[in-house]
Amino acid sequence: MHLKRQEVPKSWPVYRKGTKYVVRPSSDLNFGVPLLVVLRDLLKIVQNRKEARRVIFLKQILLNNKIPRDEKNSVLLFDTLSLIPAKKNYRLDLSENGKFELKEISESELNKKAVKIADKKTLKEKKVQLNLQDGRNILSDIKCDVNDSVLINFKEKKAEKCLPLKENSKAVVFAGKHSGKRGIITSVDNKKKVVELETKGREKINVLIKQIIVIE
Repeated sequence: MHLKRQEVPKSWPVYRKGTKYVVRPSSDLNFGVPLLVVLRDLLKIVQNRKEARRVIFLKQILLNNKIPRDEKNSVLLFDTLSLIPAKKNYRLDLSENGKFELKEISESELNKKAVKIADKKTLKEKKVQLNLQDGRNILSDIKCDVNDSVLINFKEKKAEKCLPLKENSKAVVFAGKHSGKRGIITSVDNKKKVVELETKGREKINVLIKQIIVIE
């Protein structure tokens, strides 16, 4: 199914006027954008779906170190994208006004991503499974709690370290009216499920824990 252009989230980098429909991503609308939108509207290396499919068919791009299946693949927050012919690498990020944007990164950053922990389970033999916000499930010995983040390595397919939700941690707001804001956590109220975040301009804002992700 397609998505009506007027139903597109405000975080997507697409114009409100244009064709009636846009491609629907393969996962949640609010956590990322379809690969077609990234290639056409952000990178501007294709003009339409046919050209995007050709780029994918020719294996000219990598999404999180893998060849994507099709143009509907979701590119989620902090996912990485490689343009093989151009030898350029990017990460999907949020601008200050809450719009998805691409930031060029070095090759050394390509295989790593901070992801929020949505849930955790103890399996047989006391193995711990971390269920991540981007849909991944990984087994890890790292001590981490729900709402913390983990730094995962795509190449080695493992969690490298825990990024705890605590005072002095850096975080990004990815939802709500403060979407795109980033700063230092100055206090955590687990009872009210709110954190106070001090932004770059020394502004202090209160944000729901479910709307932030710890990045370091």
